Amino acid sequence: MKKRAIAAIAGVSLAVLGLSAVGASASDKSAAPRPPKGARAVVHVSPNPTTKRGEEVTITGHCGGGKKLSAVIGGVTGKPVLENVRIIDDNPKRFLAKANLSPTIGNGVGPIFVDCDGEMGVTLLVTHV
Repeated sequence: MKKRAIAAIAGVSLAVLGLSAVGASASDKSAAPRPPKGARAVVHVSPNPTTKRGEEVTITGHCGGGKKLSAVIGGVTGKPVLENVRIIDDNPKRFLAKANLSPTIGNGVGPIFVDCDGEMGVTLLVTHV
């Protein structure tokens, strides 16, 4: 993946996380603000936290208006968090993918991104290995 694409993904994820924090700190009881266009996909990873290197994880979610699931990206530092990523169902209303944790992964927290052809999503994967 090109450095420019990784930088764009990281920027979108930080924007989404920042909006979540702003929405959570609002003093009024109104609904949380909707994420900006381009950052509306929702992603879940299970099991989370993970405890074994090489363990298979399941990635699910929806594209939030995007066309279909086109990519799952684990990590942004040049060291992959996920290997052998397989998109099982690219349905934008409920996608499903499987992947294995990298055999060199350590303890920590890392981002898992999904690209839904126009909408991005991010979640954090916790590892205790």
